[in-house]
Amino acid sequence: MKKLALTTLVCTAALGVAVASEPPAEVTEARGLVKEFFTNLKGQLQAAMKAGGPVSAIQVCNVQAPAIARNLAHDSGWEVGRTSLKLRNPANRPDNWEQAVLEQFDARKAAGEAAEKMEFSEVVDAEGIKTFRYMKAIPTAPLCVVCHGTDIDPYVDARLQELYPEDQARGFKPGDIRGAFTIIERVP
Repeated sequence: MKKLALTTLVCTAALGVAVASEPPAEVTEARGLVKEFFTNLKGQLQAAMKAGGPVSAIQVCNVQAPAIARNLAHDSGWEVGRTSLKLRNPANRPDNWEQAVLEQFDARKAAGEAAEKMEFSEVVDAEGIKTFRYMKAIPTAPLCVVCHGTDIDPYVDARLQELYPEDQARGFKPGDIRGAFTIIERVP
């Protein structure tokens, strides 16, 4: 039996066939949380843009995005949020681990990797507690540059300055890494 298994492994490797492995359960669950966050936020942003334009969409990011994160955290028991190297909301400031991953994402993007594919996870020791950390890059979509680009309408700019006087989340182009979803689970 060992000879058959070894032969299968050698033949599979020789043919260049990739043997798929399932991601750890934590990664699968984190991906699900990110997908739910993204889908909910995107839907609300699109509806707000259609109903009232970019200023309405700003309200979604200001009020609804944190509520979506809180609801997902409450339902899952995990910490759920967004962060960036160029912050709009100072409450989303990255911790040291997140900062390092965001910088890693930027380096991967500079090396040619698509932002849509970028994710990173690991189990770390946080003050003596095993903690699962996961981040998924948020690519800048064409619609995002209305509020996060270089040519921002003066009315939109005024509302952004009112809500976010220290806003740094500008100058993005489609495909840039806008930030990342961040997921944390304390491992029992």
